[in-house]
Amino acid sequence: DAMREARRRERDRHPRHASIGGEAAQRKHQAQARHHVDEKVARCQALAGAAVVGHEREALEAGSGVLVAAPTGAGKTIVGEFAVHLAVTEGRKCFYTTPIKALSNQKFADLVARYGSDRVGLLTGDNSINGDAPVVVMTTEVLRNMLYAGSPTLTGLGYVVMDEVHYLSDRFRGAVWEEVIIHLPSSVALISLSATVSNAEEFGDWLGTVRGDTEVVVEEHRPVPLWQHVLANNRLYDLFVEQQQSTGASVKVNPELVRLSRDQDRYLRSASQRPARGGQRPRGVRAPSRVEVLQRLDAEGLLPAITFIFSRNGCDAAVTQCLRAGLRLLPPEDRAAVREIVEARCADIPPEDLHVLGYHEWLEGLERGIAAHHAGLLPTFKEVVEQLFVRGLVRAVFATETLALGINMPARSVVLERLVKWNGEAHADVTPGEYTQLTGRAGRRGIDVEGHAVVLWQPGLEPAALAGLASTRTYPLRSSFRPSYNMAVNLVGQFGRVRARDLLQSSFAQFQADRAVVGLARQVARNEEALAGYRQSMTCHLGAFEEYAGLRRAIAEREAALSRHGAASRRAQAVASLEVLKPGDVIQVPAGRRGGLAIVLDPGNDGNPDGPRPVVLTAERQVRRLSLADFATPVEALQRLRIPKSFNPRNATSRRDLASTLRGTGLDQRPPGQQRRANSGSNAADDNDLLDLRAAMRAHPCHGCEDREDHARWAERWHRLSRETQGLTRKVQERTHTIARTFDRICDLLQELGYLSGDKVTAAGRALGVLYTELDLVAAECLRDGVWAGLSPAELAAVVSTLVYESRRDDDPTPPQPPTARSGLVLDDTMRRWHALEERERAHRLSPAREPDLRFARATYRWASGRSLDSVLRDADLAPGDFVRWTKQVIDLLGQVAQTDRLAAGVSAAGDAADPGHHSSVSDVAATARKAAELLRRG
Repeated sequence: DAMREARRRERDRHPRHASIGGEAAQRKHQAQARHHVDEKVARCQALAGAAVVGHEREALEAGSGVLVAAPTGAGKTIVGEFAVHLAVTEGRKCFYTTPIKALSNQKFADLVARYGSDRVGLLTGDNSINGDAPVVVMTTEVLRNMLYAGSPTLTGLGYVVMDEVHYLSDRFRGAVWEEVIIHLPSSVALISLSATVSNAEEFGDWLGTVRGDTEVVVEEHRPVPLWQHVLANNRLYDLFVEQQQSTGASVKVNPELVRLSRDQDRYLRSASQRPARGGQRPRGVRAPSRVEVLQRLDAEGLLPAITFIFSRNGCDAAVTQCLRAGLRLLPPEDRAAVREIVEARCADIPPEDLHVLGYHEWLEGLERGIAAHHAGLLPTFKEVVEQLFVRGLVRAVFATETLALGINMPARSVVLERLVKWNGEAHADVTPGEYTQLTGRAGRRGIDVEGHAVVLWQPGLEPAALAGLASTRTYPLRSSFRPSYNMAVNLVGQFGRVRARDLLQSSFAQFQADRAVVGLARQVARNEEALAGYRQSMTCHLGAFEEYAGLRRAIAEREAALSRHGAASRRAQAVASLEVLKPGDVIQVPAGRRGGLAIVLDPGNDGNPDGPRPVVLTAERQVRRLSLADFATPVEALQRLRIPKSFNPRNATSRRDLASTLRGTGLDQRPPGQQRRANSGSNAADDNDLLDLRAAMRAHPCHGCEDREDHARWAERWHRLSRETQGLTRKVQERTHTIARTFDRICDLLQELGYLSGDKVTAAGRALGVLYTELDLVAAECLRDGVWAGLSPAELAAVVSTLVYESRRDDDPTPPQPPTARSGLVLDDTMRRWHALEERERAHRLSPAREPDLRFARATYRWASGRSLDSVLRDADLAPGDFVRWTKQVIDLLGQVAQTDRLAAGVSAAGDAADPGHHSSVSDVAATARKAAELLRRG
């Protein structure tokens, strides 16, 4: 009843405009005011969620794990919250993990509101609050580190909720999810919450193999129906007609859009043509401006909206355009509420930093209900935008696609400006999975009756292609797991090498590889059955036909080799003959349409890798640039003519006079086919190996068989299928145990470098075990060898930043300069360590780690040295959000370096006492790292 009443009020306040879907009648209505979810609707949500739990509840109460794959807004988080409830009532612990700190903070606030601050804790890289509470929210990396360290906080753990578990496909951080799933004690029930993926059953099967009984629940139905639109000529068109997504009925592309696309094509074809007398040129389809889009959505009652623009600069520019156009989406009373919230949240930002952060322009946009959201924003600014948007005080957000990942920030409508995005290497079409992820933000459960996805008209938009994008549901979950050096020493230290290898074999990556191997192995089996039949069909009563067929193949291969050798020899001779040509040489072009006499104007010896390309004048007065393709045989100068100094190849008279002189030489002008061929340098008739093979073939008993050619055809089929089967077998061998082989190579390299000693981890290895960075081994090598000793805190921060930072663009032609001379020497030494490791990695058939990036070192040094934010950002040309994010990562790595002190001081499990000099060096660097982290942690 509460939900029906909410929907009735929703329709009364914001009736769906009749123009949607192309209907003629239109009704005016008030612009949408912000919504507040009343207690009845909230209670209805909770009841709906309780109904969703069903099987999951029974599974959890029975001690089994659960995987829930469902669309945004389907209520899957209620399953996770039920696990929290069970932990609290049973007196056990529950860890609630999320992929990013912002989500952890959000979930922490939700659970504190429900259970109280004394029963809920938070552990992220930035915060440590009540970590021993029965319910702890944390990032997945924190839980992974706990498992490797054997943290006492794990005692009494009964449930782990992994929110957004589909993050394990993330190529940078996805391996963490698999590490946690594999290493969690079997007594812990795992609750995995995922967006809808097309291979949820496969993922569930893997969870079943590594975690035991796992209930898999897949829900593809959206609680809030999603309508697809195209906005063109300031009008909203439905993408589909007779949409019946709730019933799964087939849908048809709107014929009005198809007609619009045809009109646009005719307009583009006629744009360069003059219309006939009295005729009219077809009208083009107009793409609306960003301001017009928001005005239209506001008039349709479709705000709040998120507009996805695949560019940070584009998001900022969109806000600026709206401000310049005077667009206002909030009433005066809401503007006052916005200012109050913003000033309270930003009170801790130093006043001198507000200008460089663009605070005043940002606040002006918020007071009008408009904001940008991307990684370049200061984290506080992003959090304020999220808070105001959820409260209905921001009506329009221009965002990059990162907003679609994880943050609970749904809207009534989602707008896509383009269906092409930069993927880091090239502009590529948005995939069906990306389209679904982006548009999944449309429709707020418990608030909206329906959600709306709006694609803006662009030249070349194909309605049928868009319909395919919107209706395709193929977005499989793919593992990005691969062993790392840090992972290897932690696993060996905890389980020993053999068991660690077995654990890695149970990864989802290997599970998927093995599934692919199953199909290949079946194909190999089918091929082997066919090979047996082919072998029987080529059986000859006179002898072993397989042996005879081998002789025939050997003859064919030898003839082909001789032919290739002859062609290569002729090519080499042709190149050599062209290289000695000089201007005025008369030659006979031996092949092609340009065959015949010609005089060389320019030899074309300019170092072209494809050989000389002479410019010639033919006897027919044509100037041509020739290539090696025109010379099947070598060429030689038949005569030399003097080219007049006044000769101009562009002048017809000059060309006529010189061609006349050429024809007057009386030289041979026979067609190419009658010319003398150069010696190929390889005569098959004189090749002894080929003569021996032919003799052996003629002497073979099967050579006299009357069915010889019929047998030969079966033998050729057998040979082709045999080669194919060998290739498939190689693929099976390559994919089987791939993770374990990589782990073995990593362990061999670590043993070679002294981080492992058999099944034991050395003191240096234990230090490596706390360095969680992509360049972990480079950092460990620098620490062990004392490369970073003697640096000031600011210099150490700058050097450590090179192992963390990755430029968004690598096309900067200016090499970065080190902040100080001393740090420059240390950076050179760090790079030498990286180069040395790269060579060792290649020798062990491992993929080399990326090169350290020096482009953030100067900014880190200046900030640690106390420079103002304004000067640091201007000097580094960095967005505030990027600067904060990278600086926090440098602080994280410095904190890890600081931990190596106590590890280097001890005696390893292998019994090797730490070297006193090494310990002293590491202690100095660790102490400096602590000071550097404190210097960076300001402002």
